[in-house]
Amino acid sequence: MLPDAMTVNVAGKRFARLRGRVGLLFVGTLSVIAGMTDAIGFMVTGDFVSFMSGNTTRLAVSIDQSNAALALHISMLIAAFVIGNALGVMAARFSRRRAWPLLLAIGVLLCLCGVSGEGAAPFLLAVISMGMINAVVEEVNGLPIGLTYVTGALSRFGRGLGRWCLGERRNGWRVQLIPWAGMLGGAIVGGLLAQAFGIKAMVVSGLSTLILAAVSAAIPRSWQLRFMPR
Repeated sequence: MLPDAMTVNVAGKRFARLRGRVGLLFVGTLSVIAGMTDAIGFMVTGDFVSFMSGNTTRLAVSIDQSNAALALHISMLIAAFVIGNALGVMAARFSRRRAWPLLLAIGVLLCLCGVSGEGAAPFLLAVISMGMINAVVEEVNGLPIGLTYVTGALSRFGRGLGRWCLGERRNGWRVQLIPWAGMLGGAIVGGLLAQAFGIKAMVVSGLSTLILAAVSAAIPRSWQLRFMPR
């Protein structure tokens, strides 16, 4: 390999590592916000904001118990989350796959939820926002990332651990703990905020998202194109 080509190759690897570190820091921060929001919603209302596996189980139990009102309520939550994911992808596409416009919309929705007080309609805004947040980062350096569903992250980590025990040395499986740890830390903070401020704590999640929107504007667009869904 020619010296110039070797220099370009080394620089490219360093560039990719830096992009990966920024992406994982971005993912960790988003996971903290998601965990905070989910904990606030759960402690105030008893409903999951982003944990749709839990809501699906609750839906099945409510159907088994012939509780039509609860089944309808949980169905609305699941539908709002799905709609939020769809809106997130659409917003990402219309913003030419820039993160800050999407984060701005999410932050506004969370703030509206917090200032509107308790009730089904304001809470749906938080659920929609958590659906939308999944469109902010989909992968980092080719590694799939989940923000609001850490079951997948733990599963990928566990499978990677199994391969490592078998002697395989694949890269990337350890980073799956980042969204899980972020979700856990955020949920702890969110629980404390919910005890102190109730549903108004959603404003903290919203303001945190707005701050992240401003920070994300500094991330090179070429990097964001690799993070966001196509």
